[in-house]
Amino acid sequence: MSSHVPDDLLYTASHEWVRLNSDGTCTVGITDHAQHALGDIVYVDPPAAGRDVSAGDACAVVESVKAASDVYSPVAGTIIAGNTDLSSASEKLSADPYVEGWLFRLQPSDVTALQGLLTPAAYRDSLVACGD
Repeated sequence: MSSHVPDDLLYTASHEWVRLNSDGTCTVGITDHAQHALGDIVYVDPPAAGRDVSAGDACAVVESVKAASDVYSPVAGTIIAGNTDLSSASEKLSADPYVEGWLFRLQPSDVTALQGLLTPAAYRDSLVACGD
């Protein structure tokens, strides 16, 4: 299986993707690799707006026929929106994980923390190392 890894995003080792938006906020979701590994997604519980999170905090849940998996915040900040559309249409996450399947938007406490995330090349290398 070869996963799609867009070049305009940043990534985490736990398979979240991060898009830095023009207003300084970030949009976060799970990668193509992660959604394939989970299998058929049956439920998504995005975080509520207003929640403060630290980097690495579990802040959303994605359930599949195989397992329930936490989704982690890539950086510290405040959740400004959860993609509530996914609660009733979880298939959007599988069909389009990088656009319609986003999980939450975050106002980072410190945007420079994004420099610690994986580049697309580094993320691709990590997938090769785990056999994808």
